[in-house]
Amino acid sequence: MTAFEELQSVTEQARNEQDLPDYLAERIFWIIENQDRFHAREAEIDELAEKVANYDTYGQTGYLGMGVNNDILEKTLKHLEETI
Repeated sequence: MTAFEELQSVTEQARNEQDLPDYLAERIFWIIENQDRFHAREAEIDELAEKVANYDTYGQTGYLGMGVNNDILEKTLKHLEETI
């Protein structure tokens, strides 16, 4: 499975099971659809997939928590989008 296939899989799962907001999912799907722009950044795509897999709208985040919330995903997506 490629990094982009993994990202798609975890995004769909987070959307269905963890209430990942549509506006974040759409931005992630845009990255997947434009993989040619991100093909040299596989490590960052892997990191994004890991964050999406750990997404939990209502879970613990921060110092002791392991979850990833909207703000963390926003920052990661913004960094990826700004550097293409």
